[in-house]
Amino acid sequence: MIVKTFNAETQRHREKNFVAINTRNYSQLVFKIYSILSFYLKTVLNFFAPLRLCVKKMALIVLSVLLTHFPALAEEIAVSRFATDGLKGWETKSFKGTTDYSLVQENGRTVLKAHAKAAASGLSKKLKFSPVNHRYLKWNWKIANTIAQGNEKTKQGDDYAARVYVVFPGRFFWQMRALNYIWANKLPKGEFVPNAFTSNALLIAVESGQSKAGQWVSEERDILADFRRVFGEDPPDAGAIAIMTDTDNTGAEATAWYGDITLSTTR
Repeated sequence: MIVKTFNAETQRHREKNFVAINTRNYSQLVFKIYSILSFYLKTVLNFFAPLRLCVKKMALIVLSVLLTHFPALAEEIAVSRFATDGLKGWETKSFKGTTDYSLVQENGRTVLKAHAKAAASGLSKKLKFSPVNHRYLKWNWKIANTIAQGNEKTKQGDDYAARVYVVFPGRFFWQMRALNYIWANKLPKGEFVPNAFTSNALLIAVESGQSKAGQWVSEERDILADFRRVFGEDPPDAGAIAIMTDTDNTGAEATAWYGDITLSTTR
């Protein structure tokens, strides 16, 4: 009886030791597997980390290229950045003589100065965009003086110290239309009239007269609304933005300054 009891106790002790040993071995095995998996996982992640960074950089580069070459994707289009880009992309369009355009410093910023004496030439930048999306044109400008002999309704008086165009190409050249934002000589602010030379260009008086001459004035125009108002229909895609200071018809002299121009989807 004593022997049986001893044998039973011995057996239970062995079973406990066996369970303890196996449990310990199992825990060690799990820990080893966990350690191995953690090591390989870290190795894989470390291996692909530069790749992930590279993919992010490539995505940013692609996005930058898209916004540069397809400006319709951007909320704001920089038509001009005179301080950084100068006159890059701007082409001279001469009608009679040459208006002098130069970059100057004005109140700590780079702006475009225009001076015309019995001359008419402008600067144009090709830029295709939808006025339905980028409907707000923003810029600022300053003039030294309006043109005393200027008259918006006659060919002889069709000169302006400052103007900004939005050009809408047609299938044929005679179908081209334009919104011509002018610093008017006599036409009251807010009114519009056809250009004296062609009804395909509408003159809109954004400013008028001498009262603000010598002051920088900021402007914002709703291209979509303006086109509908003066042409009575929705606009096609625009193809260019242009600026001009001209005095060829009156033989007068005028000076103006233009700040940066932007197109935006929002006010």
